[in-house]
Amino acid sequence: MSSARFVLLSVCSALLRAALGADPLFHVCSTSGNFKAGSPYESNLNKLTSFLYATTPSSSGGFGYSYIGQDQDQVYVLALCRGDTSPSDCKACMADAGAEIRRRCPRNKGAIIWYDDCMFKYLNINFFGQIDNANRFYMWNLNNVSDPEAFNSKVRGLLTGLVEEAYRASMLYATGEMGLEDKTKLYGLVQCTRDLTAAECKECLEGAMGELPSCCDRMEGGRVVGGSCNFRYEIYPFVNV
Repeated sequence: MSSARFVLLSVCSALLRAALGADPLFHVCSTSGNFKAGSPYESNLNKLTSFLYATTPSSSGGFGYSYIGQDQDQVYVLALCRGDTSPSDCKACMADAGAEIRRRCPRNKGAIIWYDDCMFKYLNINFFGQIDNANRFYMWNLNNVSDPEAFNSKVRGLLTGLVEEAYRASMLYATGEMGLEDKTKLYGLVQCTRDLTAAECKECLEGAMGELPSCCDRMEGGRVVGGSCNFRYEIYPFVNV
């Protein structure tokens, strides 16, 4: 989100923090300005955080976005839960995200935080309907594959098919699997925030897939996670069915 002056990130991580559940995968504090404690901006941010916590997990199908305020006190907030996350897990993740991002970015007028189950993002500039290419990070499995060329081709084939499925779906989300030669399976997931159009979702995911050589070449699993879309693949099932 260059208009918001978010710092461009390309963080490659093999940490095992994701396995801890409640720990965030990553976060970014915006450089778009700060607000004062007790200010109208803080009050508006608190109201929207509470509103999305209450509405996103169930009535909104795991996605919500809204704004409130005028001029310098205007706040835009967006929340997304992974497409296979239950309403209760989505709500728990939203609670963690809303509290943790305020701890890590206590007075920033914008921030974004990612967990396995959800993402929470706010800013003092309207970012709805815009592909966020500025906030992106990588994670990968530590294990290498024995035949990188063949495996990479399978990964790209699976994800390409899922992108075609996701951008046509109302949830802008798709999962799938593909058999490998050694009787194991490759599993994949792609998802966009639903403030994007179908065409914008496809563009975002294709851009993320362009990071595959930098992110996950030769790796048994990996993901590219951004502010508007993400994908993940593994050789073990990681999606709830």
